[in-house]
Amino acid sequence: MTEAARPRPDAVAFRKAGPGALVTSWRSIVLLLVALAAYAYGWHVTQIDFPTLLFNLPKAERIVVGLLQPDVIAQETETVAADAPLSIGDGPPTPSTASVAGGTLTVMPGAIGPGDEVTISLSGARPNSELLLALVDGSGNARPIRRGERTDASGAYALTFAMPAAISSGTYAVRAELSWGLGRWQPTEAFVLSLQKMIETIFLALMGTTFALIVSIPLSFLGARNLMQGSRVGWALYYATRTLFNVLRSIETLILAVIMAVVVGLGPFAGVMAIVIHSIGAMGKLYSESIESIDPGPIEAITATGANRFQVVLFGVIPQVVPQFLSFTMYRWDINVRLSTVIGLVGGGGIGFLLIQYINLLQWNQAGAALWLIGITVIVMDQASAIIRARLV
Repeated sequence: MTEAARPRPDAVAFRKAGPGALVTSWRSIVLLLVALAAYAYGWHVTQIDFPTLLFNLPKAERIVVGLLQPDVIAQETETVAADAPLSIGDGPPTPSTASVAGGTLTVMPGAIGPGDEVTISLSGARPNSELLLALVDGSGNARPIRRGERTDASGAYALTFAMPAAISSGTYAVRAELSWGLGRWQPTEAFVLSLQKMIETIFLALMGTTFALIVSIPLSFLGARNLMQGSRVGWALYYATRTLFNVLRSIETLILAVIMAVVVGLGPFAGVMAIVIHSIGAMGKLYSESIESIDPGPIEAITATGANRFQVVLFGVIPQVVPQFLSFTMYRWDINVRLSTVIGLVGGGGIGFLLIQYINLLQWNQAGAALWLIGITVIVMDQASAIIRARLV
């Protein structure tokens, strides 16, 4: 046979594979096109816009800096303030003075018109102190003039600026507020409050897990196929229990927390009940599946002795599932601690309730203290539960 008459290798392979290879290839192409169409539609529906993300990333700088600098510890400070009169409109132009931190606050002149320049100076005050200047109206409302200023090494400071023309005429006061550290460091109010709420969160999860444990263990025996088979009543109980487990664990904890907050009011109890309801479904499913995976040998041996169903469960099932039950319970408590930090966002108590307040007020340093505390607690709980589970199983 000449070289030209020989069949090509790909033609031979196609004849060997038959028409099925062509069908399979076309099916793969169709599936690929369907997948591409699904991703294209998903891209459109979810409005993905990476250029906008990159352009707006600088807006997150303040948030990131605040979260990386949590409000945990601060130096104890002492603050003193004094007000020197200032008249905008009619009044004597002579300077007005007030004593503050061992020095003198001077406002010159003591009466100006809107848009005129005024000089605020300090002399002989406490050196190297933080200074806040504000304009106080007759109702006591303070409008900041300068923040983050400091007196020099001799306790002096001076500022000259033009009073905005929008300031209405009347009697005002220039307030100078001096602050300095006392050398003692102490936990901040935000950290102490976050720590209290974190402890509340841990015990919220503990109580929710405990109540769910009391309900889910008896139900788990009714949801075990190997124990309920053999009669119509048993099968009915099995399917009813499994359906209950699936329904309870299919409802998100946040939704349950919102519902329970309406029923029992805002607070930790609403969070406890949300965890109880969701955990009954999750724990009951795990417990019943561990019962279904036990060794049938001890059950057959105890049944052969004439023991009733209760005795079979007591002496043949429970000894085999106790380690798994303890392991699942610890694991679920670990999960519920993390859930408890979230359900507080919708009024379920715990540290999440405090965290959402900090975020709404844009207090990112305080929010950072709460988030770091949550992270540390979750890591510690995860390691502790892993060690306990390893020793139990």
